[in-house]
Amino acid sequence: MLNKLKTAVMCLILIVTVSCTATFRNHGYTPDDEAMANVVVGVDTRVSVEETLGVPTAGGVNTGGSYYYISSRWRHYGTKQPKPISREIVAVQFNASDVVTNISSYGLEDGEIVVLSRRVTAGGAENISIISQMLGNFGRFDAENIFGQP
Repeated sequence: MLNKLKTAVMCLILIVTVSCTATFRNHGYTPDDEAMANVVVGVDTRVSVEETLGVPTAGGVNTGGSYYYISSRWRHYGTKQPKPISREIVAVQFNASDVVTNISSYGLEDGEIVVLSRRVTAGGAENISIISQMLGNFGRFDAENIFGQP
């Protein structure tokens, strides 16, 4: 009996230990330093950057927009919210002729928290009950709509 109790306690300890182990997830892609060395500012174009570094994670919205290569590493620990461990962003900027003008690299420490404002138009139906909504439609019926054209 004592041997079974010890085994059960050890299994419980093992399960708790394994379930609280941190797991890591990687998202995105950023080119390595060797690939970045092959991109020459003032010489390479948008097409040659795609051939050298690959298709970007995101692009700028205007015609002379930049390419952004983004990668991040997140730590998941038990039931807690995931936390970013590292983030790397490589921005390749182009001029109007699609020639590389600048290459910038940013990390997690360069980031800023941006508060997004949600501008939502109120529908006005929050203060009206379902019965009021149903009764409000009684006067709007038209016989022509129900029975069709005579």
